[in-house]
Parts: sequence; C-alpha cells; structure tokens
Amino acid sequence: MAEISWKMATSFWVLLLLVTTASPATGFYLPGVAPQDFQKGEILEVKVNKLSSTKTQLPYDYYSLSYCKPLQIKNRAENLGEVLHGDRIENSVYSFMMREPQSCKVACRVELTEEYAKNFKKRINDDYRVNMILDNLPVAVLWQVKSGSYRKIYERGVRVGFKGKFAGSDEQRYFIYNHLSFKVKYHPDPDAQTYRVVGFEVTPLSINHRYKKWNENDTELSTCKPNSQPLLEQGLLPQEIDGGKEVVFTYDVSFEASDIRWASRWDTYLLTNNDQIHWFSIINSLMIVLFLSGMVAMIMIRTLYKDIAKYNDLDQEEVQEEKGWKLVHGDVFRPPSNQALLCVYVGTGFQIFGMTFVTMIFALLGFLSPSNRGGLMTVMVFLWVFMGLFAGYSSAYLYKTFKGADWKRMSLKTAVMFPCFVFIVFLVLNGLIWGERSSGAVPFGTMFALVVLWFGISVPLVFLGSFLGFRTCAPEDPVKTNKIPRPIPPQPWYIHPLFAMLFGGILPYGAVFVELFFILTSVWLNQFYYIFGFLFLVFVILMVTCAQITIVLCYFQLCNEDYRWWWRSYFTSGSSAIYLFLYAIFYFCTKLEITKVVSAILYFGYMFVIACAFFILTGTIGFCACFWFVRKIYSSVKID
Repeated sequence: MAEISWKMATSFWVLLLLVTTASPATGFYLPGVAPQDFQKGEILEVKVNKLSSTKTQLPYDYYSLSYCKPLQIKNRAENLGEVLHGDRIENSVYSFMMREPQSCKVACRVELTEEYAKNFKKRINDDYRVNMILDNLPVAVLWQVKSGSYRKIYERGVRVGFKGKFAGSDEQRYFIYNHLSFKVKYHPDPDAQTYRVVGFEVTPLSINHRYKKWNENDTELSTCKPNSQPLLEQGLLPQEIDGGKEVVFTYDVSFEASDIRWASRWDTYLLTNNDQIHWFSIINSLMIVLFLSGMVAMIMIRTLYKDIAKYNDLDQEEVQEEKGWKLVHGDVFRPPSNQALLCVYVGTGFQIFGMTFVTMIFALLGFLSPSNRGGLMTVMVFLWVFMGLFAGYSSAYLYKTFKGADWKRMSLKTAVMFPCFVFIVFLVLNGLIWGERSSGAVPFGTMFALVVLWFGISVPLVFLGSFLGFRTCAPEDPVKTNKIPRPIPPQPWYIHPLFAMLFGGILPYGAVFVELFFILTSVWLNQFYYIFGFLFLVFVILMVTCAQITIVLCYFQLCNEDYRWWWRSYFTSGSSAIYLFLYAIFYFCTKLEITKVVSAILYFGYMFVIACAFFILTGTIGFCACFWFVRKIYSSVKID
C-alpha cells in the first residue's frame, strides 16, 4: 500500500509539473483550422454580432438599433452552442481592402425618430457594447492604464455611446459613437506575397458631422476629408442623441504590420490583467489542498490498518466487548430508504462526470478554443446526451446491488428527472428573455431539436445502459446483513448529519473557489477563459478531496456504530454546492452591477442549476469513494 501511495503521489506531482509549466495562451488553436491568407487589395468584410451588456445579461440583435444596414442582411450559419449563447452574427456595411487605408469613409446617415433615440439612450444607460468580427477575430478597444507605468488593456466590444454634461449644462446628455477608427494588424508572408490578419482594434469617436450636400456615392463632409488624417484635434463637437437629429456614420481603417504569428493572435484576449494573481492563487490553493489531503491519507492508512490488525488478532469473546466500526457489520450493507432515488442520483452523477471529464479532455487538446464559437456549449450538450449510456448502466448496477427488481421505472426516472428539472427552469428563464425581446431567447426550432436529442437519443441510451447494467452480475456483500436492524446509540454532536454536511463541503469548495472566480468572471463579465490545464488539475484535486473527506467522516460515523452511511456519504461531499451557491450570491453583490429584476432572476436561475449539477457531481464522487471504502474494510476483517 505504501508503494502504491508513493507511485500515485509521484504521478500526481509529475502531472502538476506538466500543467503548471505549460503556457496558458500558446499552442491552443483549434487543430485542423487553416489560416486564411489575403492578398493586397482583397476585400475584408466586418461582421457584427449581438449587443451585449454585463449589467443586464440580455443580448440584443445589432440591427435592433438604427445602425447602418446593408442592402441584404445575411445571417451566418450558427451551431447549437451559438444559438444557446445568444450569438447572432450578420454582415455589415463596413468593408475594407487589405493594406489600402481609408479615411472619413461615409457609411450612411440615419434620421433619429423619438423611438430610435429612446432605444439608443436605453442601451447607453445599460452599458451595451457592439461586438464586431473580422476574420473570426473579435474587435478590441485599446486603453492605456497607468499603474506605476502605462500598460495596455484590451476591452472587448465598442460601447454604443456615453452620457455626460456638455457646454456648461447641468443636464445629462447622450452621445453616440458614430465614427470608428479601425486598425487591422497583419503578419506578412514575404514568399507568398500574402498577409494574415492577427489583430483587429478600434477607437470609437463621437463627431457631429457636417456636410454641404448629401450624395449617396460622393458626399463631402466638412468635419473630415477623405484620403487624409481625420480632423480629431479641431474641437469637433460630439454627436448628441435626440429625436429629430440626423446622425452620419463614418469610419477609418489603417493597417499595421505585426510580428505576431497567426497561431498566437488570440493571446491579446486570453492574457488577463491579473495573470500573476491567478498563478499564485492557483498554486497556493494546490499546496493547501495537497497538504490537507496528504494528512488525511496518512491518518486513515495508519488508523485503519491498526484497527484491522487489532480486530483480526482478538478472540471472539474479546470482540463482543469491543466497540467500533466492526460491530455494525451486520447492518452496514442494509439497503437505505429511497434506494431507487439514490440510484437515480448516482446515475445522473456519472452522466455529469463523463460529460465534464471528456469536455476537459477536448479542451486540453485545443478543440474548444475561443475561435470555435459555441463549440464548448455544443460539445457539452452532445456529450450529455451520449453519456446517458453510463447513467443507465451505473444506476441499474447499483439498483441490482440493492436487490431491486423494477429497473425499468428506475431507468425512466434516471432519464427524465434531472433533465426535466433543467428543462423546466430553462423554459421559464427563456420565457423571461422572450418577454424582454432579447436575441438571447432560444427559438422554437432549437427547443424542438433539444427535445429530440433528449427523447430520441438520451432516453434510449439510458434504457440500453440500464439493460446492460441490470444483466451484469452484482458483487456479493463481504458480510451478511442481519434481519433485525441494530439499535443506534446516541451520537456525539460532531457526528450529526448537519455538521458533517457543513464541514464536509468546505474542503471540496476550497479546491475550486479560486478557479470559480475566474469562471464566473468569464461567463458574466464578457471575458475569455482558456486555462483548461489549471481547470483540469483543479478537477482532479476536487475528486481527491471529495473522496477523502467523505471516507474520513464515514469512518468516524461507523466507529460510533451508526451504519446509515449511504445517503450521508452523498450529502457530505455534495454539500459543497451550498458554498458554491453562497459564493455566487457574494459574487453577485460585489462584482456585478445588475440592476434589472429579470437579469437577477436569470443569474440566480442559471447559478442554481449549476449548483444542483455540482451537488450531484460531488455527491456521486463521495458516494463511490465511500462505497469502495466500506466494502474494502469489511472484506479485510474476519467475521464469524
């Protein structure tokens, strides 16, 4: 055992070294995707995505505002993940030619009605941003921040506008960013005389444009002139938003050669502003969890082996006078109450575990890069569907261990219970999004597709897995179960189930809380997350911690002659979901600026579903570890 433990520890430290020394932002790019080469003068088309806001979490279509529209709006083909994420990618009037700069290019003019002006003001109040894409790169706004020394910070998306006081007035006025200065960075290939887009930046400006005569094809503005530098330093007035006003949209484009390679062009978006804090926090969390896990493992190995050796050396009369975990051998494998429900939870936990583990493997291999929009969501949905086979097998196998007979009903519960809960919550939240007329609402066709995947693939796979699991020979219990349950003596306060839950959930939550902060930031604050090496390592530590803390508390429970460990082991590690949801409340109050009731309902609705999934996942890990532990210790002692 000591040799095995040493080998496991060595392997774990090798894994830790490999993950922590790997670069988080290089070599990630989606395998099999070839870069696109452009020749000089070739057209570069800018596409527009949804309007997004971290204050409302409700995306809207770009053309829901009175922006310049092309003659025909074409929707880009979207995958399932993009639709569920609310992405709506369309063509736009912004078009460039590679390495041919343009200045003061007129896009269009718009007459603002009272309704149009009201919509613009509403989006500015909610801090909405315009998301644009060039060659699959999102647009970024460059800011110079002074913290000791000046450093560059890239902000995703262009703000719709701003509000402030103007010309000595005390009244708040609204201004629109109607002039966009684009900068396209390219990496040249001298041999092929081609260029690759490696950067897409923009500087938004608000300019109250003036012109003498409007002509659709040849309009000369007095506020800026074509083929020259924009007149940005001549005291130009900003463009105010008000009913009856006319807004002229213009743009510039410049090109800049860059040493950035095409495979590293996403580094700008992936390298966050607090990389050092992230690294040190993760390493610190790893050290604490590894130290505590090592202590727990040493205590368990020494104490348990001592007990087994002691019990095996005792005579039968001395055993009757002894107290401890051996005395409940006749009741420890007694099936629990609601055994079918426990099987359903365990089966669903295997389904979530399989989906999570395989998704992380795909992410580590680079298949779920940010360039593959919607890829993460799509993979998770399909993996969930196909992991129904493992859900059915594990639930039926455990059900047969309990000597259950009605496996079909139990399989049906496994196939529909948790998915039905998620689908109902999803329908309610989607209805709220529909009520807000947001583009984030999932269309009826996508809903129908999800139902077909559920009942057409997932449910049959669950029944197939249950059929196979129920036909598999279940292992015999190491000891026989008494017909009459043994009375349970009064328990000390620290063995109380509530205390065990509160204490047992601390360590698993402590293993993930640092990474949880970055995940929530990427989901709710419109940032990219792509350090899946760290996430996988944290996931491994989470499994180890759930298993060990559950085994320790189960051992203490059995030593106090309480054999009701089945549900207790599930809730011990699963209680970490309580801390996760409490942290979600804390994050909402301290990091987010959500003011709308609907947005708050969406946040807590989705976080509640995530917490429930986390409860099932961690609970299943703890239960399986405890199941193995109990069978192991009772098969290691002599029972007459």
